[in-house]
Order: sequence, then C-alpha cells, then structure tokens
Amino acid sequence: MEIELEVPPNLTQLKRIVFMGTPDFAVASLKALHESEHHVVGVVTVADKPAGRGRKLKASAVKEYAVAHDIPLLQPLKLKDPEFTDALKAWNADLFAVVAFRMLPEVVWQMPKYGTINLHGSLLPDYRGAAPIHWAVMNGDERTGCSTFFIEKEIDTGNILKQAEFAIGVNDTTGDVHDTMKEMGAALLVETCTNVFSGTIEAVPQNQFDLLNFRPAPKLFKEDCQLDWSKPASQIHNFIRGLNPFPSAWTFLGESTYKIHFGIPTERTSNANPGSIIQDKEGMYVVCGDHKLYSILVLQPQGKRRLEVADFILGHDLNNEAFS
Repeated sequence: MEIELEVPPNLTQLKRIVFMGTPDFAVASLKALHESEHHVVGVVTVADKPAGRGRKLKASAVKEYAVAHDIPLLQPLKLKDPEFTDALKAWNADLFAVVAFRMLPEVVWQMPKYGTINLHGSLLPDYRGAAPIHWAVMNGDERTGCSTFFIEKEIDTGNILKQAEFAIGVNDTTGDVHDTMKEMGAALLVETCTNVFSGTIEAVPQNQFDLLNFRPAPKLFKEDCQLDWSKPASQIHNFIRGLNPFPSAWTFLGESTYKIHFGIPTERTSNANPGSIIQDKEGMYVVCGDHKLYSILVLQPQGKRRLEVADFILGHDLNNEAFS
C-alpha cells in the first residue's frame, strides 16, 4: 500500500504580502492572512507610544501579534524616510495589505507588483473617511459592510475589488458592528488577495456610481459628540449607540458634563421641554424633541466612573433638572 505524503509548500513560490495596520481591528486581518495560504513576509505599524498614567511606551495591537508570531517588523516615524522605504523594498513583496493604518505616500503604495489593497469599513463609495462605522450607526442605517479596494492618490477613492454586507440591529452599538466587521473584513481581505493573485477579480471604478448620493465619514471630534435633545428619540438613540464605546455622546447638566453611554427609546411622552429629566424608582428618562421619553441605562458623571442607571439613582436625584 502506497501512502502519499503531503509536502509543505515552498515559501519561495508563494506570493509575498506585507501587512500594514495598527489597532485591534487590524489584528483579525493580519491573523487571517498569516494563517492562510499566503506568505506574510513583514508587518508595518506605528511606533510605540506613551500610554496610561505612567506614560510607559505601549506597542500597537498589530505589533504585539507580529512579535508573538516572529513576523519581521518595521515601525517608521516617517513613511517617506529612505531608510524605511529601502527596508520595505528589501522584503520584495508582491502586494501590500492595509487595514486601519496611516495614509500612504505614493512612493509606498506604488511599490508592489500587484498593488496595495485597503480594507475599509463601509460599502464604498458610501462613508469615505476616518469613521465609517460610527457614521453608519449614528445615521440609523439598517445595513453596512466592508470593501476592499486598490489604494490611489485620493483617500478611499480607488477601484473597488470586493464587498460584503450585514445587518445592523436596532440596538447595536458601534462596538457591536466593529466586532462583526473585523471578522468579516478579515475573511474578505484573504479572499481578495487570493483573487488578485489569480487574476480572477474585476476592479470597479468608483466613478461608475452616482457619487452625489453617498455620505462622508469624517473624523469625530468632541464637539461632534454633544447631544441635541431637541431631536426625535429615535435619532437620539442612534447618536448615542453610534458613539458607544468611543468617543461617547455627552451633554451638559449645568456646568458639568455627563457621558450617556446607552439607553433605549420608550413610548412614554411628556410635554416638558426637551432635555428635561424625569427620575423615579423605575429609572431615569429625558424628554426628546418629539416629546417621547428616552430611558437612560448607562451614564457617567464628569470625573466619575460609568454607572448603570439603577446604581446612579440610588445616590443622585436629578428629577426636574435638565440636560442641555
């Protein structure tokens, strides 16, 4: 009886990929590529940064994965630095895969033979920009997805390669969508790389779409996260869950601020002014612009820890006060 032995692939015959990324979201994609049939020859991520009270240097999540799996690593301060670009060329990559990294200069993204692929957290051309997941949830979208595309000069404008979509639940937060998307995106990126190498994929220019009807996803700043209680309860709900877990929706109470981490709309109504707080033994509610009451479930007073509303109302009475 003859037994056929499985021969390990010759890594020199595999297509070579350099991965670029920084946060936890990108780790899922790096892991998927590393465990696939492709050969990840190196990783590029940000330099270690001071973090925490002790301001000790902290590595990115992508660096931690690369170090743990003995993948060569580069951490450039400047992406046009000749020392970095020379080291990058020495890896002789066929393709670069980018997930949640910095904007690349042309000298970098034009380097590999097969181009540079980016994974983006929206169904492009919708939500081009830095915060696509946040804006999809804040706008109350019922569906979202992720896209792979070839990087070009203008950010998020390159030819689309593949897309995958999924539903957003009515109470899903940005954190929930993030966790679903990072796994779906990882699988999509591996599939895209496979198809690019085999030549079995068609890149679709984004100018084939009616770009006037698509929405931007700019970076969020603190002032963008202030609640406007004059809006309907449904919009308030989308806004709060869209900013959960970070950077968090907030509101004034007098001269202090409160972060509102989560809540749910109710069918209860009040003729009080928007922002008015109604607190009882059952919970804490805020009047919205459509006079419906929004039930606060998790909040955080300025300088304090976040609290479930049941714990908060044991030591605080905000009845008849108002958020603004």
